[in-house]
Order: sequence, then structure tokens, then C-alpha cells
Amino acid sequence: MRVGIIVGSIRDGRKGRVVGEWVHAHASARDDAEFTLIDLMTFNVPLLTARTLPAAARKRYDSAEVTAWSAAIDACDAFVFVTAEYNHGVPGAFKNAYDVLGNEWLGKPVAFVSYGAAGGVRSVENWRTIVANFQQFDVRAQVSLSTFQDFDGASLTPQEHRPAELTTLLDQLIDITARLRPSP
Repeated sequence: MRVGIIVGSIRDGRKGRVVGEWVHAHASARDDAEFTLIDLMTFNVPLLTARTLPAAARKRYDSAEVTAWSAAIDACDAFVFVTAEYNHGVPGAFKNAYDVLGNEWLGKPVAFVSYGAAGGVRSVENWRTIVANFQQFDVRAQVSLSTFQDFDGASLTPQEHRPAELTTLLDQLIDITARLRPSP
């Protein structure tokens, strides 16, 4: 089972990369799945302008960047979205990157690690309605990091209870992914 940990912010000075690395380090200590860090910033995904709807594209895209993004996402069985909260919602670049693909997301479970002034909880609430379109099962547990309590400037200094929250999130994600995977 392969779980993609997607860092969804491409903003200069973003906190997402350090959060993604923390999630990846914690997850990689487990032996029940393979975890890969996928940084949206490295893909340079263009704005969705294709005439063909992504869900109808059959994973064939006009853009080399979208094709590379598609391959990275399609290779995963489940995801942890590391998401900021911008203006009470999801980061625009992350939403666009989600929208340029179609069936790569279909039926794959997802969990959320968010961050922001209010822990990124409103971003997660937005994401939960978005991922429903591709029948993605979103686990209940989430980790919501406060920019005021879990960071020291650009450094992540998670509160004492955060690793246990992350373990619960990963336990739920691995469990539901195993249950939803087709039998060999």
C-alpha cells in the first residue's frame, strides 16, 4: 500500500514543506505502508484550461507537467493532504492541482493535516466536500496545527499531543485503505 503525503502549498515562505516532512518522518517509522512525500511545488501544474474535462481525459493530458502530476497521484492508494488555510478555504494552487486530474483520485481514501491561524479547520471542511466528488473516503481524525501554538517562526514545534493525533490519523487511513482495496 502506497500513501502519498501531498504538500499542497506553493507559496513563498510556506510552512507546508516542514509540516509534510514531519508527517513523512512520523509515517515512515511505520511498517504497514510505504509513504512518499509529494510536493506540489515541484510539479509546476498549470491552471486548468484544457478543453477536455479531466475525468474524461483517461489520464492523457496535453501538458507534461500535468502528466507527471497524474503519474505521481495515480501511483498512490491513499493520501494525506497537508493543507494550509487561505482566507477560510483551500489553497488555490492545491485546488487547481486537484481539479486538473480526474480518475486518479477516484475512490482513494484521504486524511488531512492542516495548519493556519485557526488550525486550518475551515480548509479541511472545504476539502471534505470537494473529495466527495471522486468518492474519496475521508477519515474522521485530523491534525490541525496552529500557527501560534505549533510553530516557532518557520520551525514546526508541535504540541505534545500532536504525534498521538497523527498516529490515530494514520491508523484510520491505513485501516480504511486496506478495507477498500480490491482483493488480489
